[in-house]
Amino acid sequence: MKLIKVRVLTSAAAITAMSLVNLVPVVASHAQDAPVDRTVLPLPLPAFKGVIATTIEESRADTPPPAPIAAPKGAPNILLIMLDDAGYAQTSTFGGLIPTPNFDALARRGLRYPRFQVDSMCSPTRAALLSGRNNHVMGMGRISNFTGPYPGYTAMLPADSALVAETLRANGYSTAAFGKWHLTPMRELTVAGPFNRWPTRQGFDHFWGFLAAEADQFNPQLTEDQSPTDFAKPAGRDDYTLTEAMADKTVAWIRSQKSVAPDKPFFVYFAPGATHEPQQAPKAWIDKFRGKFDMGWDKYREEALKRQKALGIVPQNTVLTPRPKEIPAWDSLSDKEKKVQARAMEVFAGMMAQADYEVGRVINAVRDTGQLDNTMIVFISGDNGASEEGGPEGSTNTMGTINGVAESVDDRLAKLEDLGSPRATGGYPAGWAWAGNTPFQWGKVIGSALGGMMNGMVVSWPDRIKDPGAIRDQFAHVIDIGPTLLEAAGLPQPRIVNGTPQRPYDGKSLLATIDDGKAPAPRSIQYNEMLGNVAIYRDGWMASRPTGVMPWAFRGANPLRVKPPQPDWELYDLNTDFSQSKNLARRYPEKLKALEALFDEEARKNKVYPLSWSLAGGGVPAVLPPFRATYYGKTRLYAWPPLENRNYTLTARVEMPKGGGDGAIASAGAESGGWSLYVKNRHLIYTYNYFQQRVTTLQMKDPLPAGPATITLRVDQDSSAPGTPANVVLSVNGTEVARGRLPETARGKFSYEDTFDIGEDSGSAVADYAPPFTFPGKIVKVDLAVDPTK
Repeated sequence: MKLIKVRVLTSAAAITAMSLVNLVPVVASHAQDAPVDRTVLPLPLPAFKGVIATTIEESRADTPPPAPIAAPKGAPNILLIMLDDAGYAQTSTFGGLIPTPNFDALARRGLRYPRFQVDSMCSPTRAALLSGRNNHVMGMGRISNFTGPYPGYTAMLPADSALVAETLRANGYSTAAFGKWHLTPMRELTVAGPFNRWPTRQGFDHFWGFLAAEADQFNPQLTEDQSPTDFAKPAGRDDYTLTEAMADKTVAWIRSQKSVAPDKPFFVYFAPGATHEPQQAPKAWIDKFRGKFDMGWDKYREEALKRQKALGIVPQNTVLTPRPKEIPAWDSLSDKEKKVQARAMEVFAGMMAQADYEVGRVINAVRDTGQLDNTMIVFISGDNGASEEGGPEGSTNTMGTINGVAESVDDRLAKLEDLGSPRATGGYPAGWAWAGNTPFQWGKVIGSALGGMMNGMVVSWPDRIKDPGAIRDQFAHVIDIGPTLLEAAGLPQPRIVNGTPQRPYDGKSLLATIDDGKAPAPRSIQYNEMLGNVAIYRDGWMASRPTGVMPWAFRGANPLRVKPPQPDWELYDLNTDFSQSKNLARRYPEKLKALEALFDEEARKNKVYPLSWSLAGGGVPAVLPPFRATYYGKTRLYAWPPLENRNYTLTARVEMPKGGGDGAIASAGAESGGWSLYVKNRHLIYTYNYFQQRVTTLQMKDPLPAGPATITLRVDQDSSAPGTPANVVLSVNGTEVARGRLPETARGKFSYEDTFDIGEDSGSAVADYAPPFTFPGKIVKVDLAVDPTK
């Protein structure tokens, strides 16, 4: 007999076969049997020890079969919660006037971090949160809807900066994300991918939620893992919302994981769409706040600051920053305006309160497993400051406002009881957002103001925290969360992930500050940039330079096209001036000069340049080329074809069924605005919903017969100017069957959340039918030809 002594990697299947013969027991994991280099991921299979001969009887295995990778012993479950577009002073946890008892309970069991900074828009903060690196390094200098050619603005998550989820998953954690993603370029949000930057390719075993910036609470566009999925409401539950469904899905997932593998820790990223536009919630939640905000936003700020001081989260000498002149005083509003604006805040409060309740359900699910004490919960009260993008008046239809549709106070008053319902997709005015950012200046997108970048954070971990209910005054930033989670799990930062050497984290772990309130902050320098608004922080001093562009400047009939004169640099001592209220630039010019130089150094190091005050970030062609596409069967696209302000012809070759055929052939948009080509009661119909202001419908007189049909929709705009009227012609089998005129057209996108659909109208319905209104016949193919308007 010839014996072969080996030390090799072998397949799990071969080892399993040997274990069946030799009855070798399966152990928990090789990762706990011997030291393992966890800086190179994925972890390799253990080396085989023993003797391999030509037959199983003559062979001997001295090592057990490989078992699943296990996390370090005692590693905690991790629940990471981030709200959307919520400000510093909106939860009661940080002095706000909206009761959030579940977030308050977390703070009593854990620690508050009142000097915690985020980036000033959604995607940048989320990229930094999940990677431990600065947002421009991650290619997220803007939101992922708008990409540019420069390295800091591509929205392409780089392979050399793996997300923390991937590190945890590769080290034995179960991982799942629920809710908002917003980290994939729009052009990649198709059923054909590429999927590299989707959640399930970025470290999450499971994803259920929405990939875009926002979602309708009552009719959201959803994705499960890598496939579109419809929103299933329980019977009789018209008030069922996305936030409640998220909690249902998360609770079910946690229970399932702990039933099958109770000792395996999980990482759950819970990111509700609350409180981003569209601001919606069940009426029962909204009505809890009726009359609660009649005092107005100026008084709200005064009361919030009192509460913040009472909680000890701001110094007692903190003062309110003055109201910007662009935001009206509450007392200057008419009675009608006050009535509308108070109701808008009631809607927001209902949405926030519901989110708190649903988070409480998720926490209770963890408690039910008996593992709450060894669960690290990180709650971040917003991904940027509260959003002032609604402008001084707010809106009942956000996309309408973006497209320049004006609403009078009487228009909004007529829709008062619709606010927060599926029929309204707007948000509150800038005054309420400014109040929600108490005591700071400004809010979302203003990366030079604390109102845009300060949010409260709570960390709860009963097994670790020795002084629950305490406040940690150390400076911290969202890039510090990733390194903190890894150190809490007993894991190093990986050097190599999936064969790619990794860029070091920009953030530092906060674990020492969790253990000891007197521990120093791990870092003392941090830059911020958003839409050209810049800031640099060092040792409590902050220099900032705003652009002077209003947060709502890109909305309306005359969006900003030319950059205004830029204000000078400002200087603040945040050690003595918590709210950024006293500009010391003239008093300390040398300190300001040094901080300006430091910003330039950080900007060059982190791919911040070139600065741009626009959303697009440069690189957008002045004239789009012709566009051609063919779609075969049912299709959903977040990345719409470029139809706005252009002529196009859509030709659908379909087969009408004998029994009817009601359903959408092609659609784009939502109940808030869009168009649809569909069959209803066997009649071919085209509906153009101009942001609920005017609905134009063309209908074929005769019913469509069963069998093959070629249906053509032709739209010709009068000119290339945004929003000009257009002529519409419907034809069947080469014969014109209807003609009409659109008095106005959308200047830009109908929706940032709803898809362009073939064979259905998913999400919120454009016309008078129930989604997804799937076409029951066969769609052979749909040809789309888009050309510049002459």
